[in-house]
Formats: sequence, structure tokens, C-alpha cells
Amino acid sequence: MSATAANFLGMDLVSSLPTDVREKLAELELELSEGDITQKGYEKKRSKLLQPYLKKQELNDVEKAKNLPPPPYYNIKESNNSNSNVNNDGVIVSSEGYSYVTEVPSLPSSQQRHSKKSDFHQPSSAISISSSTPQSGGGVPGYENMRPQGGAVGDPGYQNTREPNTFQNHAPHPPTNSSQNRQRRTQRKVTHNEKRYHSEVRQEAVQQALAALKGRPKPSLPMPSKRSSVLNRSPGCNDELDSSSDDESIPEELISPDKEYNYPRDHISKNMLPPEPIIKPPIRESSMIAQQQHLRHDVKQSQAPIQKYSLSGSAAERRPPQNLPPLPTSDTSSTESPPIGYKRDNEFTDKAYKQKHFNAPDITQFNNAHRIADRVTRYVNVSQTELNETDANGKWKVSAKIQQLLNTLKRPKRRPLPEFYEDNDIELEIAANPKDPNAPKPEGSTMTPVQGEQLSIPAGLPRTLECALQRYGMNSFKSSMATVLDPNGKITTTLTYGKLLSRAQKIAYALSTKIFSKGPEQVTLKPGDSVALVYPNNDPLSFITAWYGCMFRGLVPLPIELPLSSSDTPPQQVGFLLSSCGITVALTSEACLKGLPKSATGEIAKLKGWPRLQWFVTEHLPKPPKDFNVGNLRVEDTAAAYIEYTTDKEGSVMGITVSRAAMINHCRALTMACHYTEGETIVCVLDFKREVGLWHAVLTSILNGMHVVFIPYALMKLRPSSWMQLITKHRASCCLVKSRDLHWGLLATKDHKDISLASLRMLLVADGANPWSLSSCDQFLNVFQAKGLRSDAICPCASSSEVFTVSLRRPGRSSTTGFCQSATGRGVLSMAALSHGVVRVDSEDSLTSLTLQDCGQVMPAAQMVVVRSEGAPVLCKTDQVGEICVTSGSTGASYFGLDGMTNSTFKVQPLLEDPEQPKDGCGTIASTPKPMSEEYYVRSGLLGFLGPGGLVFVCGSRDGLMTVTGRKHNADDIIATVLAVEPMRFIYRGRIAVFSIKVLRDERVCVIAEQRPDCSEEESFQWMSRVLQAVDSIHQVGIYCLALVPPNHLPKTPLGGIHLCEARRRFLEGSLHPANVLMCPHTCVTNLPKPRELHQDTGVGPASVMVGNLVQGNRLAVAHGRDVGMAEDGERKPQLITGVLRWRANTSPDHIIFTLLNAKGAIAKTLTCSELHKRAEKIAALLQERGKIEPGDHVALIFPPGLDLLCAFYGCLYLGAIPITIRPPHPQNLITTLPTVRMIVDVSKSGIVLSIQPIIKLLKSREAASSIDPKTWPPILDIDDNPKRKLAGIATVSLDSSAYLDFSVSTCGRLSGVNITHRSLSSLCASLKLACELYPSRHVALCLDPYCGLGFVMWTLIGVYSGHHSILIAPYEVEANPSLWLSTLSQHRVRDTFCSYGVIELCTKALSNSVPSLKQRNVDLRCVRTCVVVGEERPRVTLTQQFCKLFQGLGLNTRCVSTSFGCRVNPAICVQGASSAESAQVYVDLRALRNNRVALVERGAPNSLCLIESGKLLPGVKVIIANPETKGHCGDSHLGEIWVQAPHNANGYFTIYGDETDYNDHFNAKLVTGATSEMYARTGYLGFLRRTECSQAASILDETTPSVASRDSDTESLNSMSQLQLNFSNTSLGGNSEHSLVGGAVNSNDQELHDAVYVVGALDEVISLRGMNYHPIDIENSVLRCHKKIAECAVFTWTNLLVVVVELDGNESEALDLVPLVTNTVLEEHQLIVGVVVVVDPGVVPINSRGEKQRMHLRDGFLADQLDPIYVAYNM
Repeated sequence: MSATAANFLGMDLVSSLPTDVREKLAELELELSEGDITQKGYEKKRSKLLQPYLKKQELNDVEKAKNLPPPPYYNIKESNNSNSNVNNDGVIVSSEGYSYVTEVPSLPSSQQRHSKKSDFHQPSSAISISSSTPQSGGGVPGYENMRPQGGAVGDPGYQNTREPNTFQNHAPHPPTNSSQNRQRRTQRKVTHNEKRYHSEVRQEAVQQALAALKGRPKPSLPMPSKRSSVLNRSPGCNDELDSSSDDESIPEELISPDKEYNYPRDHISKNMLPPEPIIKPPIRESSMIAQQQHLRHDVKQSQAPIQKYSLSGSAAERRPPQNLPPLPTSDTSSTESPPIGYKRDNEFTDKAYKQKHFNAPDITQFNNAHRIADRVTRYVNVSQTELNETDANGKWKVSAKIQQLLNTLKRPKRRPLPEFYEDNDIELEIAANPKDPNAPKPEGSTMTPVQGEQLSIPAGLPRTLECALQRYGMNSFKSSMATVLDPNGKITTTLTYGKLLSRAQKIAYALSTKIFSKGPEQVTLKPGDSVALVYPNNDPLSFITAWYGCMFRGLVPLPIELPLSSSDTPPQQVGFLLSSCGITVALTSEACLKGLPKSATGEIAKLKGWPRLQWFVTEHLPKPPKDFNVGNLRVEDTAAAYIEYTTDKEGSVMGITVSRAAMINHCRALTMACHYTEGETIVCVLDFKREVGLWHAVLTSILNGMHVVFIPYALMKLRPSSWMQLITKHRASCCLVKSRDLHWGLLATKDHKDISLASLRMLLVADGANPWSLSSCDQFLNVFQAKGLRSDAICPCASSSEVFTVSLRRPGRSSTTGFCQSATGRGVLSMAALSHGVVRVDSEDSLTSLTLQDCGQVMPAAQMVVVRSEGAPVLCKTDQVGEICVTSGSTGASYFGLDGMTNSTFKVQPLLEDPEQPKDGCGTIASTPKPMSEEYYVRSGLLGFLGPGGLVFVCGSRDGLMTVTGRKHNADDIIATVLAVEPMRFIYRGRIAVFSIKVLRDERVCVIAEQRPDCSEEESFQWMSRVLQAVDSIHQVGIYCLALVPPNHLPKTPLGGIHLCEARRRFLEGSLHPANVLMCPHTCVTNLPKPRELHQDTGVGPASVMVGNLVQGNRLAVAHGRDVGMAEDGERKPQLITGVLRWRANTSPDHIIFTLLNAKGAIAKTLTCSELHKRAEKIAALLQERGKIEPGDHVALIFPPGLDLLCAFYGCLYLGAIPITIRPPHPQNLITTLPTVRMIVDVSKSGIVLSIQPIIKLLKSREAASSIDPKTWPPILDIDDNPKRKLAGIATVSLDSSAYLDFSVSTCGRLSGVNITHRSLSSLCASLKLACELYPSRHVALCLDPYCGLGFVMWTLIGVYSGHHSILIAPYEVEANPSLWLSTLSQHRVRDTFCSYGVIELCTKALSNSVPSLKQRNVDLRCVRTCVVVGEERPRVTLTQQFCKLFQGLGLNTRCVSTSFGCRVNPAICVQGASSAESAQVYVDLRALRNNRVALVERGAPNSLCLIESGKLLPGVKVIIANPETKGHCGDSHLGEIWVQAPHNANGYFTIYGDETDYNDHFNAKLVTGATSEMYARTGYLGFLRRTECSQAASILDETTPSVASRDSDTESLNSMSQLQLNFSNTSLGGNSEHSLVGGAVNSNDQELHDAVYVVGALDEVISLRGMNYHPIDIENSVLRCHKKIAECAVFTWTNLLVVVVELDGNESEALDLVPLVTNTVLEEHQLIVGVVVVVDPGVVPINSRGEKQRMHLRDGFLADQLDPIYVAYNM
């Protein structure tokens, strides 16, 4: 039977089953929720149980389907249902339209409870004290305001049966009558249903809070999108829709966007959350029509604001019938209209019912058969598809969701930003902790210490624990000391006092004689040495014998948890504690030793972080000799008795040392407070290794000679009521439990009948300090008073590892002393006041009140004060919450080995007044604060206050405290609120973790919960949104991150609770793998620096800025390359390149000028000067004859990188035609690459296409025809055709005519072509020849794309001009063989090489493990002198550093690697010359860069960014920095646009595709200050200049070198004027010849000054957010660092939202780990809030041929929904 069928049968079937079957089903549910059984096993067992009853059920199905009533927790909403009203049958219907059952067995009904409120609360006083017990049938004190019961966070086992929400309504039907409802409820009472024991108070508060929020107009939040494969993996998503599913009877317009459907949640547009649960309620006819009508109305309305991205109405109707309809976008124009679905209309159509089955739409739109990582050619044809058309799926464009997100963000923020902007951390800190002037202030007087009663030791109590054991072991050796149950509840073994004594003596003797070998030396254990006790939780007997064995021997035991497996929480921290305590020996049992993780050799594996331990088994030991007497050992009282481990908030493990005196004093105090007597039986459910379990069940029990019955955790999971059965059986008088055990006991209703708790005089609730314990205690008393439980038997206690028992409510409450022990109290407190640390009584019905119960009174002989939890330990006022501190003879002594922490925790002297207040004029403290007394107090870690009568109230712990924006919130309080938001249906009760993380100087609240497996995407998103509202409304704090993980995914402690520190650690390292994540940084982060105001028209023009720079001593930013000079061969005057080729063909015809290598590194083809000349002539003749090409015509050359391209290019020049080189389309990806090729052919106005046969075939293939009709191409010529006659003569053209057009797609996706003249071409070649020292004897290896920019120049032109030998390697060959380029350099002894970033990256990634094998193949890179990385971007420092480091082993000199810089207006501005010094590097302040300032900082400074200069300026080049807006000349300390003046500048744009407006001044820009007549070309790149001294000795890429740009021009104000005159007058001297004038004593041999050009980023790509300018690469670098699985990322903005796209190199289940990390990192490092995080597959971020990211293409692909993302998260 399928799970769906089981669910379907669930409600009716379960209610009619026999009781025993129902109980078995309930047990099954519990097992499943605990994770003790798999889903499959659960279904199998369940179907087996239900099989006999299924047949009957099927017969009744048809009948039932016709008139199935709705489940009682749905309410069909009336149109005027404004207030919550109580129906006669006890269902409260809130104004949200939710109802919940209030008829709870054994509890008074809602009205009764409300009427009895006044009996128990006196609103006038903060705490109500009631000595009397509550009446047995009546209300429970304070019940209205307590939170849902439940154990400490992370207590397991609250996952109980979810009510099957099944109904099938094939037709609308009227509301069912109340009697049916009542009948249904009474049947459900009997089932194992947890709802019965809810404290409905917090639930009511949440419901009312959400109802109050409902009135506000709130735009809907966009739901995150998941890929279907991720959905299928997330809990409970089935691939196929079962035919009996609930969906089929619901009109298609109403089906919730569930599971695979990535629609935005716009259909719930007006409220953040729908007024009804989205679990398909029965629908009234009229509301359905209204919805259909409203949908159409909404679509029309929403088209206006976002027409480009929304669906047209007709598209929705043309859809194939099986898909879901598109949903309308949010209609922001009519915010006050009622939610959709409640607009009424009168006509009814039954269109809605026609469709029954829905296939999941195919959302893998990018479904090419191959998923190759073809970044380069990905979204080229986005422009072809109209963005406002949807595909056949009727899928939503992403933009609609973003539009929703924007609408959501338009809400006014609750707290305005502080009104200042200071770019430093102190200000962020201040903004994170604002002082609230309206915060309540404490008004009481300073508190006085509260004294416990005097300790009276009963006569005859043994002096020490050893004496006690010897006395009882001799005198009453047959009486039981400890009994343990096995997991089936049977009593397995009982340990008598006699056996315990003899076994402990055996262990003591064995430990005193045993010699442990530690390496070469032998070690024996001496008294005072520490040993570890490693025993499982189900073996208390062995633990107790080992403990007392250590006591007898004077050893110091340290009990630790068992390291069971690698899946356990890493016990590393425990290892550190063992090492610091110097522990070498661990005592354990035989069974336990077998279970420890073993290594391959069968020895005990060494655990990570643990010291080498000797394992000693404490069983089967020989008898000690007669003369061995344990009583002979005398140990000082001050000596350590044992060490107890504890963890702090961050998860660090510390050991608390306990002295012998403190141990015995604590046992005596407990004996007196709990009235323990000899022979009593005590039942223990707690962990016996630490805290309350250890103190009572292992220590105090022996002192008093009591009998302890231990119940292992495994049995509690199986039979939660076993502890009560044992009390009944053994007539036990005391019991040690946690509130979760009370809760579990209440649930096991089938076991209640035989239970009698009349013998119980003390039920000690160990976590009484937890604010939730109140409701568990009250309900337990209420149910079990009838079974003999006395109200004065319930004793909550507060404890901590440091102080031990802090306070305890005395059993029986009767006292012979004058100390008032009878009082118990509870207080209804305002949570808002508590968040400011002040106690204020709240009204009964307040939504934001917290009801606390007391934890009894101070322990005997102890004294208690409350001091401030932060800062100096000043005594609190009486109405102030602080940290409870205790002094007594029985507290911990220290943290082992941690002196500083010990002093601040164990040696506190409370002060009477605040030391920070009185200050004299000088600001020094005038008076030393006076301590209250000389005594040292110990901090307990508990936060609370003292009530009347000495009652202790605890309202939180220091570890659970989160200080958010200056207010304190307790994690437990937030958990209670979260659980009150429909907890049963979505998450498991005890499986929730709340913690805070520090982001941007403030704590941020994170909530992680385990969601149930049957919860759909839509439901969980609904629930998350409601949780956000509830917490915001009740606690006035925003949740920063809310995550849901699959069942059993949160790390557990050994006793099954949530391991909070580990959950937090996994969250922060990105290994928690959530199934759903909702981030809300927009609402939580209120301390962002205020946006910078842009000052307009202030009257400060560019000229005054220039003068200001001079006055300040800032040099104006200008730099020159050296003069081109008088070169040989008369090369000074420009020559035509065709003339050079002809000359070379004549003078050195056989000189090999080009060699092309294949993928194996072998020579594929060579070309000599004369061969090139002859082939060029032949091609020119072919073009003239067959193509009828005239001089000046445009010819498109579509060739792969190779020699044909060269020949074709020179063929065009010989004819005087203008060639355009175009990259051929990718054969595997024609659909996206072919349109680009075609676009360049069209835009360049090419009259003919020249190519080779394979590409011509490709262009005319059937695959190509699907995107471009082959008949529409211009004439295509094959280069291998032979012309009939020879070329008459080479065309003569003027130097100023066009040589070629250089077309390229910029990183912003803009296609532009520039015109390069023969004069520019010749100047460029001359300049490069001079800088790079290129001569015919040189070999230069090129691994570049030969289609545009410097790559084209190096591949095609410079070789012919200089005559050197070019070895050509096509970059795609390196993809096939990554070592090809490096082995070529080695094999051909190449000195100079040029490559692209793509090649460097490929080598670094692909060869990272291959360096040894390359060494074996004798690859030697010592020959390389210059390796220039060609780029049009900021140099990639990290990549080049990695490359250098990696291949240093092959002899690569790190100094030789450098970068070049070129752009559209000038292909080569800077190139590292052959003999120039290596590149300089500087560190600049990132925050200053955002404000267009350049501030140098030291390496390693916070917010520093390392930049490398982009090579040296080429000869003949002049560069200035100008303000791109005002065109004023910038100073050295400003970031501005790089403008360039050079003879080889391009000659203007041929075209910019689709945009010819803004770029007219790119080639003829003039400054408005200074030399206003000079013409510059604008590069479009931001950068700055630095006068830098550069030593020849050190390498830039060696990270160990300090920055060499230290003496920059900012400090040279004295020389600045002379520099300026130099710059303006003496331009013929290059920047390099100025060193003698500047800096005086610099030795010209060692160092020379030159002007370095630093490129920061493209102007087009600058992201302007919050008044500041960000460069995408900086944000991307931060994101790449935040998680190891991020392969690549790109950022862009869309309508002021920052969108981050990350490629996940890992399992799809890890996608959601990235969302919080990306958000945190960008917020922390850049103070920006990420709006959308998109997780995609590797290879999705498109990259152009130069290896640069095409962010705008990516943006277009995202908005057109073409990325097929794994997950899209919309941060709120």
C-alpha cells in the first residue's frame, strides 16, 4: 500500500480501528519520528497492520467521497468573520481562519480556564505566591501565559502522529454540522495525539499576533525555486501524482504551486501569508468563480507595470492542456482589496473541473543533450527571443519573482537607519547597539544577598563517600545500591553495596599495581592523576564501580561520552580536554571496548585530536591481597575529587575541577534539601555521568545508603512511561526527570491505568530552570493528581556545572526551620522588558508575556546574589535580570588549566556600584568600586532574578542569550514561539535549534528545524513565512535565517537532544544540507553604513579639484611610455604591413615564420615568408575573380585558429579589402553560437564569407538551418578553390585607410567593431617590437584566440612585422591536452610567450597534481624570460600567484609572469617588456575604492585589496586619469577613467550593435582642465597611476615580498610641483628617466621610479548600490572564498537588487548550504545585502574567448529563465 493510500485511509480508518491496533500504529509513528525505523519499514509494517481493515474501507469509499466532512482543524471562512468566536462544539476559530480543538481531555475547557484566571493571579504584584495546591479539577495557575510544554531544545521524541489531512471533495458541499465534527474529535481523542497537551497560550498569542498583522497590506514574498531533481530529493516529494491524490477535485486555478511548479506565490498577493492554510480547503462555488474572474482581471492589471516580463493573457490560453496555468503577478495597485478567493460573483462555470491529471512541466529548458561546460557560447541568442513570451510550459519569468521581492522590500523598515555615515568598524558597532531612550530602566533598590538555611548534618551521616561505601558495604552488604533495566524494561542486574565495595577495591588495587607502558618508559598511576571514564549510557553499574575504584585510589575521574562512530559529533574538543588534563589511561568495560572504532590492524583507532590512550577494562580483576586497605590512603580535602566536562556557547569543551570538600558538602546540602534517608528508592532517568544525575544518583545516594533504579535512554524512547511504572512497582519515594520525560509520560496514555504515584514524595525536575518546564509540570500534575501525585512533590531545580545545584524547590514544603519553604510562585512577565534586562509584570492576556515558575530557594549554607551579566560584576537592582552567582562550600573550583577564565567565573567579587560612572575631569576613574564582601562568588551561567520569599526565578542562560541590536533574547523563548506556529504539521517538536551568528558587528538569529517528510514545498514556505511574522510580532526581533532540514539531519548529543554547537558549526561551514532556506537580511540588518550622499552642483568644478590636488601636494595623474626613438631599418616612419611581408618574402624566403602545433605537440604545419606571400596572392586572386571584391569591400573570415586564417587575412590586404575575423560556431552548440556569427557578418556589412570546407558544411547543415536559413548567408567562398589567373598586383592603399575591423563582444555583452588603420597597425607593431625586443632570431609561443585585440595582433601581425618565429597553439588544443603549452615552451626553449587567463587557469586546475610527472618528462621552464597574460581586465592576482607557485618546481621564474592591458580603443596600452623590471604590487583600501579614492594600506590590513600593475606602458603611449563624469583631470589619489593617447589608438567605432548614442566621444575626448586641446581615447576602464619604485631583486608574485609601492606620491608633497613641471614640460623623457630628480638619494642602479598603471575594473560593470561603487570581481572573490564547493560565481544587479549566481561543484543537496554563506560573506565584507542567490551547475556562467565573465549575458539568461538553476533563493 502506498504512503498516499495510507494517508488517505488515515483519518477514518484509524478512528474506527480497535484500540490495540491504534496503539501499535502510534508506536510505529513514534519509531519513525525518532528515526528508529526507515520510511520503507514503517510503510511495510503499517500496511501489514491495516491490511485486514482495508477491504471494508474500500467498499465505503464511494459513499464517503460524496459527503466527506472537512477535518476539524479547517474552517470554512465566512466572508464577515472578523473576530474569533467560539462555536458551541468547542472549536475556536481565529480571525485568521484557523481553528484548533480546545476540547482537551483532563484539562478544563477554554472558557472555564479563562473564567478562573482571577483566582490565581494578582496582577498588581510581579509574582503570585500560592501556598495552596490548585484544585484538582480546576484551572492551572498561570496556564494562560505559559508556552507549549516540551523539554529542552533538542529533546527528541516530540515527533508524534501527524493527523492525516485527507479528504476528497468531488463536488462543493455545505459546511458539515457540528455533531459530526464533535464525533470526529471524540474519536481522535483516543489516538496517540500530541495536540492534547499543547499549552494553547503561546498558540493563541501567535494566532492573534498573525491576525493582527493580517490587517496590514503586505505584498507577497516570492517563493524560492527548486529544480525538480532537488525537490524529489527533499522530504516527501513524490515524482508521480497518485490518481487518488487530493488535487483532482480542486479547480486548476486553485492548485497551490506545489512541488515542481516554480511559480511565484503571487496568488496570495495581499498578505504575506494566506488567510487560510494552503492545504486545499473545501471550496464554495462562488469563491471559485471569483477566483477565475479575479485571475484574469489580475493578469490584465499586472501587465502594465512589468509588461516586458509578465505573461500575456493569450499565452495562458494557448498552453497545452496538461500544464498548470500561470499565476498572476502581485497587483500592487489595489492593496486594500480582499485576498483573492474571497471576491464574490454570481455566475458559476464548471470549466474548472475539466482537467484531472497534471504532468510536471519540464523545467530543464536548457535541455541540450550534452551538458558540456560551454561557458563561452551560452546565452548568445537571448536577444532573439522576446522576453515577454513564455515557453510552452507557461513558465514564469524570474523577473516576476524579483518584482515581488522588490514590492516586499518597499515596506517601511521598522527601525530607521542611523543618520550618519562613517566608514569604520566602530561606527558599525555603535549602530548595532543603539541606545533606546524608551527602554524601561530598573527602578528597585540594590539587592541584598539571599542566605540559604543553615546546614544541619543529620547525626550518623558518614564523613566521606569512601566511609559511606565501606560502612554500607560491610553492615548492609545485601541491600541494593543500583538496579538497571535493559532496553525491554526487564531488570537485568542489581548491584548490592557489598558487591560495589569489593569491585571498587579490586579496581583500586589493580590501578595501584598496573604498569602502563607509554613508549619506552613505564607509567604507574599515582594519587592525584586524572583518568578518563568511558562507559555507555546503559551501563551505570560499571561506571559507579569504576568511579569508587578511582576514589579509593585517590585518582581524579573525568567521565566523557562514548565516541561511537565517525558519524557522531566530532569528539575533537574532548580530545583537547584529555590532552590538557594529561590523561593517558581510560577505564572502560569489555562490551564498550569491543564497540570502539577500530583501525585496520584491529587496534583501537586513534581518534582525531585525542591523545594516545591506554584502555583498561574494569571487569574480571583479581582479588586484592588481605593486607590491601583502601582506608590507608589519606587525601587532602582541597585535592581534586573529579573533573566534570562542560561546553560553552561556541562548543569549546572545558573541565571543571571539583575538590573533595566541595563534593561532600554538596552531597550534604542535597541530603538536607531533599530530606534523603537511608534505604529510600530513587528512580533516575537522567544522564548519570554529569550534573544532576551524577550528584544525586551516584554521589548523594551512596552517602545516604539509598537504592537507585536507572532507566536507560533507549528504554525511554521505546516506553516513555517506564519510569512511572517503576515508581509504582518499587514504591519509589524520589524520582529524577527532565520536563521532556513528563511530557513523554503524558503521551503514553495507554499505560496510565495501572500507575500509582502515591509513594512519590519528590519528583525532581532537573531542567526546572527552562522556562518551558512550567507547562509540563502543570499538566503532569493535572493528569496524575488522580493517581496519587501530591502537588508538593514536584520540585523544579536550577543547576549549572560551575555552581552545582543553584536552587531547589523543597519536597513536602514543610519546614522545621524558620525558612519559609511552603511558598511557590509564578510570574507573568513582559518579554519586551526582559529583553532590556528589567522585570515588569504583564497583563494576563498580553501576547508578549512570559509565565515563569520558581526554581525553589537557595541551597542550605549557600548565599546568592544577582550581578550584571556583562561588564563589571555590579549588584543588580531588585527588578533587574542578571547572572545568578553563588558562594558556598560546594561549587566548582576552576576550569582545568584555564586561569583567565577561572578568575572571571569562579572568583567574582560583586561590586556595590558601577565603576564606570564616577569620573573626574581628566576622564580617569575617581573612586575604586567597593566590593560587597571579601568572599568570592561563582557565576552560574543562569540569568534570572530573586522574587519575594527568596524564590529564585530563572529566565534564560548565558549560553542561550542572543543580543540583537542591543536587546537580549532567550533562545528558548523563540523556540516556544516557533513551536506555536502549527508545530504538529510541519516540524518535529523537539528537533529545533536556535542560535545566533555574528554578521556585520551584530548577532543575527538563526532558526533550524527538522521538517516532516510529508511536507510540501509550498506548505513549508507558508509555515516559514508565518514563523517570521510571529517572532517579529511577539519578540520584536527579526529572524535572519530560517532553515528546514530533512528528518534526523540535525546533529544529536549522546542522549538524543540537539547538539546546538555542532549544528551551528555545520551551518557556518556549509555542511548542514538544509531542504529549505529563507534568509531575511533586508529586515534584520539595520546597521548598514548610511549611503553616501552624492553632492551635486556644489560649485566645486574640475578646475578647483585640480588646484586642490596641487595644494595638497597630490601629483596629477599622468604617465608616459618611453619614446619610440630612432629605430633601425628606417622603421621610424610607418610602413604598410603588406610591404613588409613582400620584403621578407624577397630577402629571406625560406625563413620559417609560423609553426602550428597539434594537440600532441607535434608540428602540424609550418609557413615560410615566401609561402605566406604566395598563398596570400592566390587568395586575393580568388576573391577578385570569384567574389568580385573591390578594394574597400568587407570580407568575413570564419576560420579556426590556424595558418589558413593568416593567409586569408593577408590575401584580403593584398587586394585592399577589409577583413573581419570571426570565431567559427561551436559544432556542439550551434543554437547559441551561430546567431552571434551571423550577427557579426551582418553588422560588419561583409559582402562575402571566406572559410574552409568543414565550416562551410557546418553553416549549411540541417542543424544550422533550424536557427539560420542557409540561403540567407552572403556568398561563401572556399579558401582552397583555385583561381584561374594570378593577381595582377598588390593594391596600394594610403596609411590612413582601414586595414581591418576588430569585432568583439565586451564583458557587458555589447558587440562593437573598431576601425584599425594601416598607420595604427604599423605604429602598434613598431611599439611592441621595441618593448618586447622581437627579432628574426627569436621564438615566441602564442596560446591565444586570434580573433580580436592583442591576441589577433600577436597571432597575425607582429610576426610578419618583426620576422620572429611564432609557434602557434590553439587554445582549444590545450583543453584536450593541458600540458601542451608548457611542454612546448620547454621543448622549443621558448624565451617569450603570450597566453590568455583561460590557459593559465586551465593549467593551474588541470595540472595541479601533475608537476612530478611533468618533471619526469623533463619539462623545464627555466628558459622562459617573459610570460605575458593578455587581458582586458584587472589582473587576476590570485590566479597568477597560484600558477607561479605551482610551476616554480619546474624552474619557472615567478618574476617573468606579468599581465598586459588593452581595450577596444587601443589593443595594447601596457605590455611587460623583455627587459623591464617586474610588476609592482600595491595594497589599497577597498572601502576607499568604493568612494573613488585610492588609499594605500599595508599588506594584511583589514579591507585591503592587492593590485598588480598591468605591465609597462608601451613606447609612445601617454595615459592620464580623468573623472568620467566631469572630464576633469584626477590626482594620484583618485580613482578615475584611464584615458590614452597613442599613435596606435584605433580610429573610431565602425559600429556598436544596437546602441550608437553614448560613444561619440570615446576617441576624441578632451579634458576640461589643464591641456584642454589634447585629444584622448577613453578606455572605459577605471584605474589609477602610482609613481612606484621597483627593485629588480624581488618578485612581485612571491607573496612573501613586502609591498614595493611604499614611497608613493602622496608623501612626496615637497617634490610634487617639480614633478608636475617635469610632466608637462619634459615629456620626451619617459617616466623611467625621472628617478634622478625625485627622491634624492635613490641609487639608480638598484631602484628606479616609474609610473605604474593599475586597472581596477570596467566602468560599464561598476555596480552602484547605496551611493557607492562596487566592482563585481571583488564581490565574486569574496563569494568564491566562502565555501569550498563554489566553482565559479558572477554578480550583477537588477533593479537595485544584487544577484549572485554561484556554480555548485558538488551534490545538488548541498545547494542550499551556499545561500546563508554567500549572504553572510557579502554582508560582512562589502556591507551589501544580496537580493537573490542563484545556484547553478558548473559551466553555466558564460565566459568569452579571453576568459572574462559575460555577466550581462548571464543576467539576460537569468531573467529569461534559461539557466535551469538548482535553486533560487530570494532574500527578504
